[in-house]
Amino acid sequence: MIVVRTLMGLLFIFASVVVLFNLFPKPELTGTVKTFNEGLESVGYFMPLLKITELVCGIAFVTGYFVPLATVLIAPIIVNIFMFHLLIDRSGLPVALFLVLANIFVAYYYRDRYAGLLQAA
Repeated sequence: MIVVRTLMGLLFIFASVVVLFNLFPKPELTGTVKTFNEGLESVGYFMPLLKITELVCGIAFVTGYFVPLATVLIAPIIVNIFMFHLLIDRSGLPVALFLVLANIFVAYYYRDRYAGLLQAA
């Protein structure tokens, strides 16, 4: 479990730091990928919020602190990554599939921590 959690955390840390600090030039995008990305970037706040969330969750996964919370916070982001690569750009589908399975695995490991969330009020 520690290996899966750490790999997932490092992936999110790397992906967020690269974008937040502009470490690599942005690749030239075309077609639907370009339209999708420009739409997300056009509102201004979304990409920094997304990358900071990925960074915080990545740190949580690597350090082992607040992992159950991180699995919940990162789940909608992983779903979007998976759907993007399934429907728009299949080049990253193996990594997206890894993220889906890894998050399910980690969440299942901590399943007892979600008991209160899954009870009717």
